[in-house]
Amino acid sequence: MNVDTENANKELAGKHPQEIVNWATGLGGKPIVTTNFGPYEAVILHLAVQAKPDIDVVWIDSGYATRKTYLFAEKLITDLNLNLTVFNPLSSAARRDALMGIPDVDDPQHEEFTNQVKLEPFGRAMREMAPDVWLTAVRRDQTAFRQGMDIVSQDKPGAVVKVAPVLEWTEAQMDQYLAEHSLPNETNYYDPTKVLGNRECGLHNRFTA
Repeated sequence: MNVDTENANKELAGKHPQEIVNWATGLGGKPIVTTNFGPYEAVILHLAVQAKPDIDVVWIDSGYATRKTYLFAEKLITDLNLNLTVFNPLSSAARRDALMGIPDVDDPQHEEFTNQVKLEPFGRAMREMAPDVWLTAVRRDQTAFRQGMDIVSQDKPGAVVKVAPVLEWTEAQMDQYLAEHSLPNETNYYDPTKVLGNRECGLHNRFTA
């Protein structure tokens, strides 16, 4: 699948995220939506299932989520009837904790830790699911790197088309959407690869499209 990203971004600028999701799922091929069941993830998941109720939902479960995150995930899986596939690291969290623990971001082992708990399972998910379109919940106001992202991107002809429907939305707009659709939210979330909320986890600056 090939997309004229320049024209697509012009066409979708200022559109409601639901219109963007509808456009993306209407491209044909196989779309997926990825989630970490973190804060505001109910928004992208609700948008996705409105457009395509049986859309493949991919969760890279590092094994380090909080209890509240796991309970929140189960609620959304049930409430939205998610067609979910879970990808886990090849090693258990307990085994990894014994061998390296959770390295600080300045620790030389942090890169290997990130690869084990996030990048390797994500790469495996993309190979096994083989999507043509990837819906993601990234927003400009989250990190410096994401301020330079486009709504639609494709790294090279034939690569997966990456679509960020809520890229332009603020936290206030996300809150409003949750309220309008009576959707739950859970802020008790932990990503061991980021430590700080405004750091990149590695997916979006390495898997660009």
